[in-house]
Amino acid sequence: MSVIAEIIDTLEYKVEKLFEKSKGLEKNNQELRLQLAKAAQIIQKQSEEMEALKKQYDTLKIANSLLGSDNNKRETKLKINSLIREIDHCIAQLSD
Repeated sequence: MSVIAEIIDTLEYKVEKLFEKSKGLEKNNQELRLQLAKAAQIIQKQSEEMEALKKQYDTLKIANSLLGSDNNKRETKLKINSLIREIDHCIAQLSD
């Protein structure tokens, strides 16, 4: 009987260790999930900042070309034409 008791004790010890290891892994997993969520938020924020900077850059390019720069005249003309089409479309909708 003592052999069976030793086997049971050993088995209980090993199961206990497995539970402890499992809890440690779950805690580590949770921490990694939090880090991942924070990283995703940072990426989202940086993407929004990058988009805002792109818009600001485009605006500055247009302003620069309107001030007499020859570099971006074609782009400026295209943007102005696009804005005129949008205004015409709005006027058409208002007159309906």
